[in-house]
Amino acid sequence: MENTYPAAGGTASEAASSSSPLQCDVLVIGGGPAGSTAATLLARQGHSVLLLDKDRHPRFHIGESLLPANLPLFEQLGVADEIRAIGITKHAAEFVSPAHGNRKQAFEFAQAWDKTMPFAYQVRRSEFDRILLDNAARSGAQVFQQCKVESVDLEATPEWAEARARHTDGREITCRARFVVDASGRDTFLASRMKIKHKNPRHNSVAVFAHFANARRNPGAAEGNITIYWFDHGWFWFIPLQDGATSVGMVTWPYFMRTRGERSLRQFLLDGIAQCPPLAERLQDAQIVHEPEATGNFSYLSERTHGRNYVLLGDAFAFIDPVFSSGVLLAMQSAFAAARAIDVWLKQPAQRAQALAQLDRDMRHGPREFSWFIYRMTTPAMRDLFMGPRNTFRVKEAIISLLAGDIYGQTPIWRSLRVFKAIYYLTSLAQLPTSLRSWRWRKQAIRTVDEAPQG
Repeated sequence: MENTYPAAGGTASEAASSSSPLQCDVLVIGGGPAGSTAATLLARQGHSVLLLDKDRHPRFHIGESLLPANLPLFEQLGVADEIRAIGITKHAAEFVSPAHGNRKQAFEFAQAWDKTMPFAYQVRRSEFDRILLDNAARSGAQVFQQCKVESVDLEATPEWAEARARHTDGREITCRARFVVDASGRDTFLASRMKIKHKNPRHNSVAVFAHFANARRNPGAAEGNITIYWFDHGWFWFIPLQDGATSVGMVTWPYFMRTRGERSLRQFLLDGIAQCPPLAERLQDAQIVHEPEATGNFSYLSERTHGRNYVLLGDAFAFIDPVFSSGVLLAMQSAFAAARAIDVWLKQPAQRAQALAQLDRDMRHGPREFSWFIYRMTTPAMRDLFMGPRNTFRVKEAIISLLAGDIYGQTPIWRSLRVFKAIYYLTSLAQLPTSLRSWRWRKQAIRTVDEAPQG
């Protein structure tokens, strides 16, 4: 098809100011990890790609903890050195449980089934997302920032979808695309308009988070480790960043948000931290340097991953509790899977249905495998197993592989994970009265709150 983008030396703003519609093979909505990755790969495959992002990068975002399985993806995208330059090395995921004397249990990635991915990074998402977006532009995608998509007609013609967008200065553009990628993140652009997005009834949660300066870190090589703290009303994350800041977030359930009352979000977060003594100790000399923010309806799922000429990637499809730091990996893996499927869709029309069916399987795999653990992460049985891991039948190695995000390749962890699940159920039965009390309490705790938390 004819490329209507500006020739070499032209600018995106010149193209955007044109009164005639832009035409492209693929329209990507959103410039986060999913959108930038998909745009990069599709542009490299020779397709004309237009990426529209409502924000100006760099911009603040949570989700700073990456997984070892992200690193091969960075190599394929050609950004490994840039990510390494902005990251602090993360060798392990640590868990601290008040039910076990606030003892810390570290899961070293070097002890995973596959020993070739012994670390990951913690990154400021503002810098990380900018690197991926710039890489998309370098790879040939046309990138318009501060350009918000306002409407998409997926059935404008049999061959074209049509989108209308507006720049922050008021200029409007129209784009016609053969295929649409919704990578709009938690905005869930298409899923919300189609009314196919639903709160996750099995894991309704709220996050309150901030950045701190002068938090006490682990010494030596463990400085960059993420620490997860269980407490009576959910859990906290503690993520050190390279520039000295530390991201701290409280993930809790709706009933606890109701106790906020008239307190400011800052005070509510600080009061929550005070209920977790080992975390409070690490923050006793720390100061908040990015004011707390909150997000409600934290976990959700869309009814489908795709339609005839569109896909929903990453958070635009689903968001699960971030206790395993899986968000960026799920977004990027979905983008790799989508790029394969869309390339087939554009080049081999007879294979379209088969390609999209494979994409659906690929996209559902990650959330499904992580979710089984996430739904049970705060139960007494799961805490006991995580705080006293054993490697019988290589179960511990398989769990570390899961924590590393190594669930998409050929690493044979699945038999051992099935063994772990059996051990979990047996442990739950062995402490049945405690398990039942925990189940009843959690069912009450996750009841929906009608209004999202306000800052």
